[in-house]
Amino acid sequence: MACPRERGQATVEFALILPLVVFLLLAILQTALVVRDYVGVVHAAREAARAASVDRDPSAPVDAARRVLRDAHVDLGSRPAVGGPIRVEVHYVSHTDLPLVGLLFPDPSLSATAVMRTER
Repeated sequence: MACPRERGQATVEFALILPLVVFLLLAILQTALVVRDYVGVVHAAREAARAASVDRDPSAPVDAARRVLRDAHVDLGSRPAVGGPIRVEVHYVSHTDLPLVGLLFPDPSLSATAVMRTER
């Protein structure tokens, strides 16, 4: 049986450790959000490369990438002859705005490149 002087010890320990646990969970969530944005950047690059390979309009890859990520910046290589590779690079800044931990993480700049064969 616990001594009367030790009553509430577990509550005090929990109160001391709870802010650290919450901070750690928020940091993990912020990391997951950045990973989600990176997957979106890779998808946007692939969509832009596909659009560039089948459409001669230079705005088509930008539109395709921005359907996936609204603020994506698209760098399009020169259009080669049919059958040649076309290269598209997508850049995006992932904003880390999660409360408590967002200010501690700098906004990472994410980029992805996709290359596809041009079609008619």
